Amino acid sequence: MIKQASSSDTESPVGFRVVEISREPIELYKILKFEGLAASGGAAKAAVASGQVLLNGEIETQKRKKIVSGDTIEFSEDKICIKLSSSASDNVAVPRVKVKLTAKNKKPTEKPYPKGVRKNASE
Repeated sequence: MIKQASSSDTESPVGFRVVEISREPIELYKILKFEGLAASGGAAKAAVASGQVLLNGEIETQKRKKIVSGDTIEFSEDKICIKLSSSASDNVAVPRVKVKLTAKNKKPTEKPYPKGVRKNASE
């Protein structure tokens, strides 16, 4: 899901390491966890909640903040810049739609008449 890009692959702000993501958005704590900036998901959430993480230069306290290409993250002495991988834009998923049939959607069926009873009296 997350891949480190070489500095020649994409441009980034000076002093920032580029991290490529295969899809966006991705939650902030997951980036900290997968990049090894935090020991675990719980530690990543705690760091964000306590105001130790900067997102685009500002303190971010939302653990599940959605991160997209172009965002920068600073935590401790680590600085990363997020980029969407070029192969990710080729693999855009088409949203699925679920249709549930209800009584309103179903076509009414005719009930069979008992033997000897006709639908119309004229038959």
